Amino acid sequence: MTIQLPGADGALRTYEPRTEPLALTTGAPFTSRTVFSAAHVVADPFADTTPDSPAAIDWDATLAFRRHLWSHGLGVAEAMDTAQRGMGLDWAGAAELIRRSAAEAKSVGGLIACGVGTDQLTGPADLAQVRAAYEEQFALVEASGARPILMASRALAAAASGPEDYLDVYGHLLRQSAEPVVLHWLGPMFDPALEGYWGSSDLDAATDTFLEVIAAHPDKVEGIKVSLLDAGREIDIRRRLPQGVRCYTGDDFNYPELIAGDEKGFSHALLGIFDPLGPLAAEAVRVLDTGNTAGFRELLDPTVELSRHLFRTPTRFYKTGVVFLAWLAGHQSHFTMVGGLQSARSLPHFARAYELADGLGLFPDPKLAEERMKNLLALYGVTQ
Repeated sequence: MTIQLPGADGALRTYEPRTEPLALTTGAPFTSRTVFSAAHVVADPFADTTPDSPAAIDWDATLAFRRHLWSHGLGVAEAMDTAQRGMGLDWAGAAELIRRSAAEAKSVGGLIACGVGTDQLTGPADLAQVRAAYEEQFALVEASGARPILMASRALAAAASGPEDYLDVYGHLLRQSAEPVVLHWLGPMFDPALEGYWGSSDLDAATDTFLEVIAAHPDKVEGIKVSLLDAGREIDIRRRLPQGVRCYTGDDFNYPELIAGDEKGFSHALLGIFDPLGPLAAEAVRVLDTGNTAGFRELLDPTVELSRHLFRTPTRFYKTGVVFLAWLAGHQSHFTMVGGLQSARSLPHFARAYELADGLGLFPDPKLAEERMKNLLALYGVTQ
């Protein structure tokens, strides 16, 4: 069987899907790296909503997907940008997601960390209001029993007048945290409102401020997540961290080399691309656990083309491709997204994502994926 797929030039081409998935199984817990998948949310397709409505979530499917990730040994990074924080998922929805996912993690023994932000602020805010918003979310995540991930704040980026404001706000929060947290630096390619974070658009100056926060509170920082899509800068930051502070790569372009590391260290992982790659990523890390770096790279390097495709400019719409692949893989019954974001990518983009994912053997049921891809094509007027 073949399928007609549209290319970037609009012309149809013939593709022959694979008939068998990549053989992957669950296994022992990881020993060499800590690995989180930033997980997506599944929208309720029957909710009568608009793009401006509060998020309507299918909780059963959303939690089932988290159990899928945990079953392969991955941790879940909850209520992050992959879950459409700030792009369809409001704070009320994120708070409920944190409560439910943290409870589910306890029931299955799964690793979980949850995003702490300021997205309940809907208008201009001063620094005191930013601190209070962070504190409200911190309290909820800590009460849930999850590790907090202190996310970058659009409100702080707008309110801060320079590096000193970042040092003040983050210092205030870290002094109050009950347990060490993960600090998250999300670059403007993921969220344009975060341009100039840490008080400067000069990345060298911003890096210095970021590291100054950590150096002042090393006992309160378990790790950092760097999402700048710049492998060289991440390696530089990693090498400058205080002893005991982990670097979690958030680089969806260069993750195999960063996780593999070099003679001076390596990165752990907290990645959106590990949502669709979950079982394959887990298999690769278990190979790395044996000391077989070459085998790890052989498994993971071929996935980079798919990741770079999903995260192509405008990068913030990568969530659309992630949910699309979850639908094709059978993790949800529909391709509907919170905020109507399923419309954020083109048909040729979906076609290429399908082709790359199928070539990697990511679909547990290749026939189901093919049928669903053909259904989508038919909606766009492509006949087979």
